Amino acid sequence: MSELGVAIVEDMGDIREGLRKLIGATAGFRCTGAYASMEEALAGIPTHLPDVALVDIGLPGLSGIEGIRILRQRHPSIHLVVLTIYDDDDRIFDALCAGACGYLLKKTPPEELVEGVKEAVSGGVPMSPEVARKVLALFRELRPPDRAHYQLTPHEMRLLKMLVDGHNYKTAAAGLKLSVNTVAFYMKSIYEKLEVHSKSEAVAKALRSGLIR
Repeated sequence: MSELGVAIVEDMGDIREGLRKLIGATAGFRCTGAYASMEEALAGIPTHLPDVALVDIGLPGLSGIEGIRILRQRHPSIHLVVLTIYDDDDRIFDALCAGACGYLLKKTPPEELVEGVKEAVSGGVPMSPEVARKVLALFRELRPPDRAHYQLTPHEMRLLKMLVDGHNYKTAAAGLKLSVNTVAFYMKSIYEKLEVHSKSEAVAKALRSGLIR
């Protein structure tokens, strides 16, 4: 199995260096770049495209959330995971809507951070527990007047419900007694019907629209 490339976007030098050392010292991982600003990241990432980017929000100049939006548009294959001290509703909501597939707090222990990177690549949504609770509460408060259906099939609805419940591709496949490839096929159809580009966006839209309650 090839190494997972991880880019770091963090303006605090000591934290950036600590993350770079953690990634470099973890078997199966390599740091493709450590950037002090989003402007640096946008310039450097295309040259050394990572599998995952750990992105701080409180950056000088271009914000992490706006940078996530740009990276999502330019490089949709990158799994964008927020790594920040901020856990307020507005930033969490904005980051997920911008295209982040995970939201971890900087107090996350190193071993859990590494597992979060692996989870993002495998189709999961790594989140610190307190963030996950806020996300569920936030989206359950949004009650649209009409319940949209988006013409999803029963199989697609069952799969989407499992994703909302926190499953990744592998555990959903096991629960539905399907292959991972079949789940990926259904997910492509779900993305097209919901007009989204990631699992986190699909989960957010399902909850926001009342599709899954």
